[in-house]
Amino acid sequence: MPRVRKGAARHQAKKRILKAVKGHRASAGRLYRLAKEATVRAAVNAHTDRRRRKRDFRGLWITRLSAACKQRGIRYSQFINACKGAKIALNRKMLSEIAIADPKGFDAIVEAAQAAIKS
Repeated sequence: MPRVRKGAARHQAKKRILKAVKGHRASAGRLYRLAKEATVRAAVNAHTDRRRRKRDFRGLWITRLSAACKQRGIRYSQFINACKGAKIALNRKMLSEIAIADPKGFDAIVEAAQAAIKS
C-alpha cells in the first residue's frame, strides 16, 4: 500500500484556521502555528466573556436600581428585601427598565415595597 499524506485535507484545515484568524495582528494572522494558538486563545476568551457579559449586565442593573432607589429615599438592599416581602416577582433587569422608562410605575413599586416593610 502506498503511503497517504492527506494533502488536500491538511490544506483545507490550514485554510480554515487562517480564515478564522483573519484580522489578527502580525504573525498570528499569517503563520499557521501561531494562528492555531491564536484560535485556541480566542475561543477561550470568547467562552469567558460570554459568562462575563452576564455579570456586567447584572452590575449595571444593580447600579441603575441603586440610583433610582436613592432618589426615592430607600437603599437598594432594603428595596430588594422589601420586594421579596411584598412578593414582587420582577427581576433586576425588569425593575431597572421600569425605573428608566416608567418612573411613576417604579414609584408605585417602591410604595408597595415600603408598605410591605411597615406591615
